[in-house]
Amino acid sequence: MNEKIKNLGKLSSKKYRLASELFIVEGRHMVQEAIACGLCQEVYTSDPNYDGFATTVIVDEKVMNKISQVDSPQGIIAVCTMPKAKELPNKILLLDGISDPGNLGTLIRSALAFGFLTIIAENCVDITNPKVLRSTQGAFFKINFMEMPLKVFMADHPEYTYFGTDLHGGLPLAKLSEIPSHIALILGNEALGVKPEILAMTAENLFVEIAGIESLNVAVAGSILMYYLK
Repeated sequence: MNEKIKNLGKLSSKKYRLASELFIVEGRHMVQEAIACGLCQEVYTSDPNYDGFATTVIVDEKVMNKISQVDSPQGIIAVCTMPKAKELPNKILLLDGISDPGNLGTLIRSALAFGFLTIIAENCVDITNPKVLRSTQGAFFKINFMEMPLKVFMADHPEYTYFGTDLHGGLPLAKLSEIPSHIALILGNEALGVKPEILAMTAENLFVEIAGIESLNVAVAGSILMYYLK
């Protein structure tokens, strides 16, 4: 048991999560989502009456505090396996260097809500970062997530019409007259935006018309764009 607890502690490291293809989710809602999606391996809980999963280990609060990755543990965690890649849908989201966990989590939730069921990411914050997972509220388990260079994906998948985002050189969203059947929306880093070499590969670059402020948060702008393109 001590060795298992020690290994659970290692899952706070991105390097170990990638090597083991395991990650942790916390709280009853997230644990239930993991179980429902078939990704749960084991449940650890300090609730002696919990019977929601066949492979459950009851631990005391001291151990729970040790293996939890949050400041205020909820008394239950699930050890999960990484989701397997699925078939590409007709709407996908490409992310170029999203660095804030909250932004990535919000974009994952919006992607699920508006039918962008595959996300391709390059140089983004780790998808299994605890802050990302918490902010998705379980949407992560229903999204097909892949990490690879965006230029490689774009070159390999010419069947999509690629829409970049460019506040200074794009087309106002409201002026987009036609939405193709297979679309890919590209969102960029919070400070730098989408890299110019990626924007050069798109069919059109878009922006959301605003007034009174300089720019929108990438998660807000991305959500508006996905809603419009859905």
